Amino acid sequence: MGAVVIGMDPHKRSATIEVMAGDETVLDGGRFATDVAGYRSMLATARRFPERTWAIEGCQGIGRHLANRLLADGEQVVDVPPKLSARARVFATGQGRKTDATDAHSVALVGTRMSGLRPVVNDEQLAVLRLLVDRRRSLGDDHTRMTSQLHRLLLELIPGGAKKDLRPAQAKALLATVRPRDAAGKTRRRVAAELIADLERTLTRKKAADRELKELLAETGTSLTDLHGIGPSGAARILVDVADITRFPDRAHFASWTGTAPVDASSGDHVRHRLSRGGNRQINRVLHIMAVVQLRNPTEGRAYFDRMKADGKSSMEAMRCLKRRLSDLVYRQMVNDLVSTRGTGPGGQTGNDSDSSATGSHPDAGSSDKPLPGPVTTKPRTALVAAS
Repeated sequence: MGAVVIGMDPHKRSATIEVMAGDETVLDGGRFATDVAGYRSMLATARRFPERTWAIEGCQGIGRHLANRLLADGEQVVDVPPKLSARARVFATGQGRKTDATDAHSVALVGTRMSGLRPVVNDEQLAVLRLLVDRRRSLGDDHTRMTSQLHRLLLELIPGGAKKDLRPAQAKALLATVRPRDAAGKTRRRVAAELIADLERTLTRKKAADRELKELLAETGTSLTDLHGIGPSGAARILVDVADITRFPDRAHFASWTGTAPVDASSGDHVRHRLSRGGNRQINRVLHIMAVVQLRNPTEGRAYFDRMKADGKSSMEAMRCLKRRLSDLVYRQMVNDLVSTRGTGPGGQTGNDSDSSATGSHPDAGSSDKPLPGPVTTKPRTALVAAS
């Protein structure tokens, strides 16, 4: 019995699988519960095939819990991005109808046809880092939401409201000057006081989360926090989502993944590029914050932005160029970290990518003006017979 790919469409309480041979013949499949009994039954079905690779859709999302269980049982797992399985489903028979069975079939097709799918590894350090950075992001969202609510209440209690950058202590001092007499005003004041107390607790938790992230980042040996504009949460988010920088052959593919590479929209003699709306939006957000921080300070990023404006680019075009340069800078930094620890970079070459400078020379076609790279033709870096 040859190597097979087991495509899985995961859900919270169930998983649908399809076992596919190398010639795309469907050998088995079914729907299983994700409880202990259902998982054991699914594993027993899969272990009838000695050479197998699990291709799971969305291992960084809903499929993570099943991928972790399979890794703990010694199974080989690759991550299938939802976009790839969606494309396979569109060109499959059945008029593109979306069911769990067709989703599992599409995932299995991608796992059988595509080379270079990302292997899922059981990295405990990255797992802890992911939990902490997700928690830090949630605390930040809570802080923003409660601050907006507090501003709305203060605007109704104080003429003109409060200043934009409002700290809990300042809000508490403002609230102490308000003595409403009507029932609605008293209720607003009480709710505002409760929000201020919640904000103080959230700020304390944010500071504690930042300290914990800094300690864990120091253990990883990353130097991303040395870059101006990247804090502990941003560096942790990059490390968690990238995982292995060697899966990107060069900085152009990394920029395509971060959504900072422009999309070629040329027609005839009119050459133009437009902003990409694809890519990893969380990493794109980290790069955007990095760009904003650099623009607020006398940095090389600020000087590069001013040069782009002087060359006739609009503010949005200059920001797009800056984010692309910063993406190159992050890529180079991660490659340098890899070289310092392993001695080799992407593809096995020693040294770094000298062309990935964020503020270097300006050739006729700079990295910020190049469109998305072409299809990836690299071979998988991990021996995955069933997924190649």
